[in-house]
Amino acid sequence: MATPKKSPGPAARRAFRTGVWTAAAGGLAVVGGLYWIGALASYAAVFVVVVLFPVYMLVVASALSKWLGLGKGPADLRRVTREVNGDTSDEGPW
Repeated sequence: MATPKKSPGPAARRAFRTGVWTAAAGGLAVVGGLYWIGALASYAAVFVVVVLFPVYMLVVASALSKWLGLGKGPADLRRVTREVNGDTSDEGPW
C-alpha cells in the first residue's frame, strides 16, 4: 500500500473557497449580464441557473480540487475497522 500524501493545508483550503466563491460570483454575473442586455430570455436564464449552473460549479470545484491537491486517490483510502469489546472487526454492521 502506498504511503498517504501530506495534507495540502489551510492555504489550499482558503484558495479553494476563494476560487469557488469567485467562480460562483462570476458565473452569476455573466448570466445576469446576458439577461440584462437581452441575450437571454427569462426562461433561458432560469434554465441556466437551475440546470447548468450546478454542473458548472461541480466542474469548477473538481478542477480546483485537483489543481490544489485536495483530491484523494484510491491509494489514500484506508479500510475502516470497528472495535467491538477490544476486538477489531472488518465486518460491516450487517
